[in-house]
Amino acid sequence: MRQPAVRLVRLGRVPYAELLGLQDRWLRRLQAEPGTEASSGTEAGALLLCEPAGPVYTAGLRGGLTPEETARLRALGAEVRVTGRGGLATFHGPGQLLCHPVLDLRRLGLRLRMHVAALEACAVRLCELQGLQDARARPPPYTGVWLDDRKICAIGVRCGRHITSHGLALNCSTDLTWFEHIVPCGLVGTGVTSLSKELQRHVTVDEVMPPFLVAFKEIYKCTLISEDSPN
Repeated sequence: MRQPAVRLVRLGRVPYAELLGLQDRWLRRLQAEPGTEASSGTEAGALLLCEPAGPVYTAGLRGGLTPEETARLRALGAEVRVTGRGGLATFHGPGQLLCHPVLDLRRLGLRLRMHVAALEACAVRLCELQGLQDARARPPPYTGVWLDDRKICAIGVRCGRHITSHGLALNCSTDLTWFEHIVPCGLVGTGVTSLSKELQRHVTVDEVMPPFLVAFKEIYKCTLISEDSPN
């Protein structure tokens, strides 16, 4: 049986709002289609990839930012958004790979917990390919990928009617000082890190994109079809 296909949409460096807008369009598209189980040649959705053009703090379904904190973060020059993903507050910005798979899990034969585990596995595999063999996923509430007590990849997803949105944020060359203004994901006593910090060299989003796509195809057992236009 042929593997399900996923549309690959590479946005480059764009405002976070542009990623959210495209995600919403793909969500509506998948929700309008009849639900089907995995079958030969099925198209399962889209893999949206980008690097945020500017600093953005986001809060999840469980909150994470008071009105006073929101005002303080905006005063730093960052955008602040409330999103529909799981989890608490985190940061997105330049030097970070954002991966939002908008997928009908039925067409991939997955359940939500399997999807979250697959996202973690993609980030772990990418770290291993970059030479960081100690990267590992941890159980809730420490969802994400870690090097000891330092989080290198945050994961927060939303799923409704078997269709996923949001995904992962992997720090490549992110300015980690932005994280000092919040308690990332509500986890007191833990730190954050990046590929650049761990490898002691500048690692760009463009550099990690090819190995990440290799890992995604292997772990999700799908084929990727390049999308010339994000629309």
